Amino acid sequence: MAGGFGAEREISLISGAAVGCALRSLGHQVDEVDPAIKGWQLPEDVQVVFLALHGEFGEDGQVQTQLESLNVPYTGTGSHGSAVAFDKVLSKEAFCRDSIPVPRGAVLADVFCAPPSDVPPPWVLKPVAQGSSVGLSMVDDETQWGSALEGALIHGKRVLCEERIEGREITVGILADEALPVVEVNPKSGAYDYQSKYTKGATEYSCPADLPDAVTEKVQLLGVKAYKAVGALDFGRVDIMLDSSLSPYVLEVNTLPGMTETSLFPKAAAAAGIGFNQLCQRMVDLAINRGGYVG
Repeated sequence: MAGGFGAEREISLISGAAVGCALRSLGHQVDEVDPAIKGWQLPEDVQVVFLALHGEFGEDGQVQTQLESLNVPYTGTGSHGSAVAFDKVLSKEAFCRDSIPVPRGAVLADVFCAPPSDVPPPWVLKPVAQGSSVGLSMVDDETQWGSALEGALIHGKRVLCEERIEGREITVGILADEALPVVEVNPKSGAYDYQSKYTKGATEYSCPADLPDAVTEKVQLLGVKAYKAVGALDFGRVDIMLDSSLSPYVLEVNTLPGMTETSLFPKAAAAAGIGFNQLCQRMVDLAINRGGYVG
C-alpha cells in the first residue's frame, strides 16, 4: 500500500515501487493499492499488507485502524503506537515518562506566538504531525521567527519549537526489537530537511557511524528504549542528536521508515548484512507471525 494523501505521497510511491519489485523477485504475488483512490479495496485472500505509506493516514494510525477492523495483518506498528509516534507532542511525553533525554521545547498554535522564553535560540520549528521534515525550519534568531512559524503552520495546526542541539545527527534502525548499526547523516546544506533527505548526493552518510564504542552502545540502547516507549513494533527508526560532548537527545521515532535508495533504514540493515530483498521479507514475516492487532 503506497501513495496516500499526505505531503510525502511521491516518496511513498517510490518506496512502494522498490518494495514491490523486491517482493516480486522473491516469488510473491504483489498487488499495489493506493488509498488515495476512492473506493480502494484489498485483493481477496490477501496474506499481509506491506505499508509503504508515509505521513498522514500512513503513519498516524488511521490506515492501521482500518486494517485492524478487517483483521488483516500489516507491517509495522499498531494503530495506537503509530498515533503516539507520529504526534511529536505525544511521543515527547512518552519519552519523558521513561526518562529519555529530549531537547527543551514548547508547542505553538498561532502565527502570532512569540518565541518561548524558556527555549533559547537557535530553534527548530516543525509541525507536530508531519514526517520527513515536512515544514521543518532552522531558526537562528527572532528576525527569522515570523516567516518560519508561518511556514510550519501551513502543514498543521500545531508547531513544536525545540532548542537546536548543535552537533552530530544520527539514526538508529530497529529490526525485530534489536538495534541495527548506527547511521550518521551529514547534509551538505547543514540541515537534514526534505530536500536533503530525498535528493541524491545532497547528504553524506556513514554507517556504521564513527563513534566511540561506548557511545554507539549507549545510543543503540536509547534507540530501542525510545522505540518501546511509544509502543512501536517489529521495526522503526529513531532519530537522535549528539551534542558537542556526544550526549544524546532523542528527536522522534519513525514507525514506517522510508524504503527508497537514499533511505536510512535499508542502509543500516545493509551494514548488518541484510540486503534489501531480505529486509522486505523479514518485515513481511514479522507481520504474518504476529497476525492480527489489538489497537
